[in-house]
Amino acid sequence: MIDAVVLLVGAILRLFHGRRRLLLENLALRQQLAALKRRRPRPRLIVFDKLFWVLARRFWPGWKQALIVVTPETVVGWHRAGFRLYWKLISKVRRPIGRRQIPKRVRELIFRMVAENPTWGAPRLHGELLMLGFDISERTISRWMKRAPRDPEPARCWLAFLRNHREAIAAMDFFTVPTLRFSVLYGFFVIRHDRCQILHFNVTKHPTSQWIVQQLREAFPFESSPRFLIFDRDGKYGLEVPAAVRSLKVRPVRTSFESPWQNSVAERWVESCRRDLLDHIIAVNAI
Repeated sequence: MIDAVVLLVGAILRLFHGRRRLLLENLALRQQLAALKRRRPRPRLIVFDKLFWVLARRFWPGWKQALIVVTPETVVGWHRAGFRLYWKLISKVRRPIGRRQIPKRVRELIFRMVAENPTWGAPRLHGELLMLGFDISERTISRWMKRAPRDPEPARCWLAFLRNHREAIAAMDFFTVPTLRFSVLYGFFVIRHDRCQILHFNVTKHPTSQWIVQQLREAFPFESSPRFLIFDRDGKYGLEVPAAVRSLKVRPVRTSFESPWQNSVAERWVESCRRDLLDHIIAVNAI
């Protein structure tokens, strides 16, 4: 009895399914016939025709069998074009609503005051501009101070220091390596400037100042320390690392903030290590 009921229900559903498919095919053929009637001198497809077939492709599995006027690849191209248009519209950059940009002559005045008074901060510049009759917020002045052209003299002095003391300079730095288990390894190395020779290398998961001090002792044994050691202002160094560097009779030289070019030898070696090795393998774990 149950088998007979299941068979009857299945027959009814199949009947309705077949009628639905027939109705969809008739609708598709009528739509294409209407497009074929618009010959100027060839069938002209309007936006409604494209939208019809894009929706048919989305909701009707058998849309390809009833398609005659164009190829299925053309319908896929319409869909992709609509996708790009949709994201272009919602990603369109809108003009920010706020205060107008300050005039060019005021920006040049800020740049001039920064160049002639390098010790002045944004509050002092803000007060001076107010006395000159320019009503500009202190935050705006601070933002434009960061864009002011810098004096090239300190850069030339740093390059002269690197050239004149190349044989007596070493550098240290860290770089990160992602592992297979989505953890991070920290590679530490010390490199000489004159021969670009790696003096010491080690890997750890938890770099601390004590660990770095021990690496420096291993890098410079038997009074083989250089005269200068260049490193950046990473928080991992703390106060212990510069003190340990001085105890080794080495002068610590820290780079400026956001100035990786001042430690260019170490940065260049990291780039070579990534390009030649790390970009081709996935680290599993620390050795």
